[in-house]
Amino acid sequence: MIKLVACDLDGTLFNSEMTVSKVNAQAVKNAQENGIEFLIATGRAPRESRSILKDADLHTGFINLNGALVFNKRGTLLVKHSIPTPIARKIVDLLHQEGFYFEIVTASQVYSENLNNRISNVAHLMVDLNPLLEFKQAVAISAGNKSIMNMQQVRSFKELLQDPNIEVMKILAFDSRGHEAFDDVKKDINAMGNLVVTSSSSSNIEINTAKATKGNALLDYAKLKGIKQSEIAAIGDNLNDESMIKEAGVGVAMGNAIPAIKKLAQIVTKKNNDDGVAHILNQFIKENKQN
Repeated sequence: MIKLVACDLDGTLFNSEMTVSKVNAQAVKNAQENGIEFLIATGRAPRESRSILKDADLHTGFINLNGALVFNKRGTLLVKHSIPTPIARKIVDLLHQEGFYFEIVTASQVYSENLNNRISNVAHLMVDLNPLLEFKQAVAISAGNKSIMNMQQVRSFKELLQDPNIEVMKILAFDSRGHEAFDDVKKDINAMGNLVVTSSSSSNIEINTAKATKGNALLDYAKLKGIKQSEIAAIGDNLNDESMIKEAGVGVAMGNAIPAIKKLAQIVTKKNNDDGVAHILNQFIKENKQN
């Protein structure tokens, strides 16, 4: 019996327009009404993820920033894992030196040194996740997306990190050339120690402290709820979902997931644009009723 479902957002619960379909939203509500707790597990920051879920009238707990922050349904912070500021400064220097566009994410804000670059890079990410989407259309969606409006542009990350109140939860770097563009910088980051590098598409890398993974966060959350590992399902499509799909009793890959995630999961559901989350949730509800 499945009692807890952790679900990724981009390329999973979200369709190609970065919204939650009515079919998916209703399936989540049906799952909750049938005793299945639904937990969002995303690389996104709390503010941007909540605003989009609010539009879909969904109320859930959250694993944010790949496990750096975990909140229950009431919004109470349960877990926090930040990147130490001296290490964050080293990462910033490295990414600047290598010429990457990147962002710094705290518990309450996403910071950018250039919002125009943000729009372009998110558009590339959207096309990567949804190959049928044209780049111009992706730019228009990206420019109007709430996550852009909620960001803050700063003159310098170096200046930002001089503020003792800034706690870095994640650093996110983009490159439209794909994963190979990050090969060297990933080696340098890994050599710093106590960091983990994942990605939510082939055009980005996401840097967290080593304790911050979706898998660790999911198990910690389940333990607090008294839910067994065998009673957990995790749904995702990309590399930053790998840890939670490994740790869950039932791993579910989206039909649009990368091959490595499909190979790892026990179940492959429909694509994100075909309401794949709703499809598997309805299956869990049906199976629970039979047990």
